[in-house]
Amino acid sequence: MSSTRSRALSVARIDFLNVRRAKLVWGPVALYTLFMVLFFWGQSESDEPDFYLVLWNLIGVGGALVVPLIALVAAYLAIAGELESGSITYALGLPVSRGEFVAGKFLSRSGVVVVGIVVSFLLGIVASLIFVPDMDFEYGDYVFFVGITALYGLAYVSVALAISAATSSRSRAMSGAIGFFFVFNLVWNFLPVGPVQMLEFLGDQLGVEFSDDLLELVYSLSPTGAYLNSSQLLIPDRLLQTVGSAASSPTDPFYIQGWFMLVILAAWVVVPLALGYWRFQRAQLG
Repeated sequence: MSSTRSRALSVARIDFLNVRRAKLVWGPVALYTLFMVLFFWGQSESDEPDFYLVLWNLIGVGGALVVPLIALVAAYLAIAGELESGSITYALGLPVSRGEFVAGKFLSRSGVVVVGIVVSFLLGIVASLIFVPDMDFEYGDYVFFVGITALYGLAYVSVALAISAATSSRSRAMSGAIGFFFVFNLVWNFLPVGPVQMLEFLGDQLGVEFSDDLLELVYSLSPTGAYLNSSQLLIPDRLLQTVGSAASSPTDPFYIQGWFMLVILAAWVVVPLALGYWRFQRAQLG
């Protein structure tokens, strides 16, 4: 067990050193940091700066665009790139098993994503001290929000790694990552043609009425939906009601409560990674 862990960590260390130099990875991180600075700066114009409004805006920007991009860009070539170049034959001959290789890649790409997210949020603290020094900054909730955002990022790392393991070329890995982003982010949660709207349409056609709780669960089954609805754990009800979002209630079914959103995100980390490993175990190399 210790030798297996050591080999996986060795793969992770080497891969992390290579990936951290990639400017393409740090571009979305810089974009996220820019949004964060702008949101804190925007509160400087308010007579009553609202810390939680900044978090709400970051949830929207992170969920809609930037965090998925950070993770997908960091991980979609983790395995497919080496398969196409042929360097994977050397990597697996060290000796490193395929399971150790996948684990190392997940650790390294997750490390890059988490480091990028943490750096952005640290700069966010600096921005708040500069622009809104009198704002009531809730450091405990801020750290919790960083953790949820990091978990969301890891879910997309796992998905990108699974796509990378299931493809044998850069172009296919890129197409798979873009396709997943389009379906499980834009279509599922933001466009009026998602599964929720399809269920409502089907119900109208069949004369069946689906409960709001069921529709909310369907909305939350994507990584982005779960991340957006995890806002119940942080954002006060008065702000959720102001922006037109559903406030949390202890009487809600467990599967639409904020804590269960973290379970869904954790499942998006574990299940795609397991499927990616299963597919990679059966892949023909070379």
